[in-house]
Amino acid sequence: MGQLLDKINSPEDLKQLSFSQLKELAEEIREYLIEVVSKTGGHLAPNLGVVELTLGLHYALQSPKDKIIWDVGHQSYVHKIITGRKEAFKTLRQFGGISGFPRREESKHDVFNTGHASNSISVALGLAKARDMKGGDETIVAVIGDGALTGGIALEALNQAGHLKTNLIVILNDNSWSIAKNVGALSSYLSRIRLDPTYNKLRDDFEEALRKIPGIGDKLVSLGERWKESIKHLFVPGMLFEELGFKYIGPIDGHNIERVATSISLAKQVKGPVLIHVLTKKGCGYKPAEECPDKFHGTASFEVETGQPKSKPKFPSYTKAFGETLLEIAREDSSIVAVTAAMPSGTGVDIMAKEFPERVFDVGIAEQHAVTFAAGLALGGLTPIAAIYSTFLQRAFDQLIEDIALQNLHVVFALDRAGLVGEDGPTHHGAFDLTYLRLIPNFVVMAPMDENELRHMLYTAVSLSGPVALRYPRGEGWSGKKEPLKKIPLGKAKVLVEGKTVCLLAVGRMVKVALEVREILLSQGLKPTVVNARFIKPLDEDLIEELVKSHEFLVTLEENTVLGGFGSGVAELCKNKEWNIPQLIVGLPDSFVPHGSLQELFAHLRLDAPSIAQAILKEMEGRHRGNSNGQKLADLLARFRLARNRRR
Repeated sequence: MGQLLDKINSPEDLKQLSFSQLKELAEEIREYLIEVVSKTGGHLAPNLGVVELTLGLHYALQSPKDKIIWDVGHQSYVHKIITGRKEAFKTLRQFGGISGFPRREESKHDVFNTGHASNSISVALGLAKARDMKGGDETIVAVIGDGALTGGIALEALNQAGHLKTNLIVILNDNSWSIAKNVGALSSYLSRIRLDPTYNKLRDDFEEALRKIPGIGDKLVSLGERWKESIKHLFVPGMLFEELGFKYIGPIDGHNIERVATSISLAKQVKGPVLIHVLTKKGCGYKPAEECPDKFHGTASFEVETGQPKSKPKFPSYTKAFGETLLEIAREDSSIVAVTAAMPSGTGVDIMAKEFPERVFDVGIAEQHAVTFAAGLALGGLTPIAAIYSTFLQRAFDQLIEDIALQNLHVVFALDRAGLVGEDGPTHHGAFDLTYLRLIPNFVVMAPMDENELRHMLYTAVSLSGPVALRYPRGEGWSGKKEPLKKIPLGKAKVLVEGKTVCLLAVGRMVKVALEVREILLSQGLKPTVVNARFIKPLDEDLIEELVKSHEFLVTLEENTVLGGFGSGVAELCKNKEWNIPQLIVGLPDSFVPHGSLQELFAHLRLDAPSIAQAILKEMEGRHRGNSNGQKLADLLARFRLARNRRR
């Protein structure tokens, strides 16, 4: 940690430094960011790009009285470091450590828990009106990226803010990136402002002339900010934000701390909403991140010297398997098109885009539009594959019902990052998709047990009619297989290992866990059956009936909330058919899951194989208590606990 950074324990400490010292502090923070994130992983490029912006912001404000809402929140690392968490920052994204996103429970300086894009202006506007109604005088600031501005909720909030005319500052952090290059008319508009040579030259010449005036030049430059804004109106095309009712300041250099602070101070004096357009460079100060900002948007641990990952996966990721299979299918079927919401590389559709760019559509951060756009493509006779993260598809729940399922349109939804995602935490875990998809009529819902089965499921999904969803986890697969594509019979599960007494009926990544549970139970004298359910909807009713008749105990395993998911579906089926069998539903709890490594989270939630095996033995022992089987199971459970304690 640097000498200046050692002295910073709150935003107030920044005000004791000169602007030249703040510039030095910015470099110390940059080094600290790279040092920590290289070990923990995290969102490096976005934070490297907002170091000076964050310092200028806190220099001009009085946090926590003044409120800062970080859109998405993945660019809040510098904010965390200078608001009393620089030592805790070493625990970034670690189990029990600080979050990679703002969290109200972490600090009074974190105003709103964020993780999804485009909602900051809405929150800020609500806070501003609450302030007005209570007679407060605090400054409310929303910091939003140019990529997040494509989200419909952001535009809705801008519209209302211009109508209400309350005091509010919106800082538009324009780095021309979200994760991929930004797309759409708004991005083009901002590019014209950013690159307009006439305005930028006139602005620079105007400032240089003022500075040459002896004695008062620098003061006139500061005073001249307002003059420059008037001149800007003659040259900047469109003036979209002014038309929406905002006073517009910019574009300004977001890596100039003094200019950022001065602009915010000016904005605080203006009546009504103000938008400050700030230009930054994603990954600024670290060459690998500057050259590949998309790869360093969210990164695993890496070697600082080279920027290369510290470890390489043994097997291909689910995302890569999906992307390669999508291209393979697209080569054979010209009706296949792909849709993604600002995640071409994150979802793997960039693989298809390299060969068929005209058949891949990145709609920006606009999941609602992505779903309904896919509906239109399907109506037009194409076969759209909408590749969207599980947690982000939640934002388009109404469109899934009204625009897709109600009309029974053939759109295939590829839900990446389903289940637990690890260090990104509760805003990014795909914990609810089986529940919110299973309740929608006409949907077919699938979950592959490995990356090889994902290939077959995508091939099958394309051949079906109506809406289809397949959900799969983040990270590498585990089988290493890549078989020729084949169709899977609709709604049919697969028995992997036959046994007796106990049946483990699992979906998705939990199939592998079920196989591990079986090995543990085998060592305890039980021989469970393991079934890969494959389909959450429709269920394989014929096979489940056979399993109920041939087993004493049914265990369902899923990486989804236990409320309304796969296990609930099996329980409802058994109830409706009057199949009487004890059932244990294993899944995510009815609570938000924290951040941490997958191994830590599975153990914490007791979803690891030893915990599940112990729960099964305990459940069976309780049901057989009082008879000879109960005593036998109690003995097994006692031996299992003893052996597990010894391993610990």
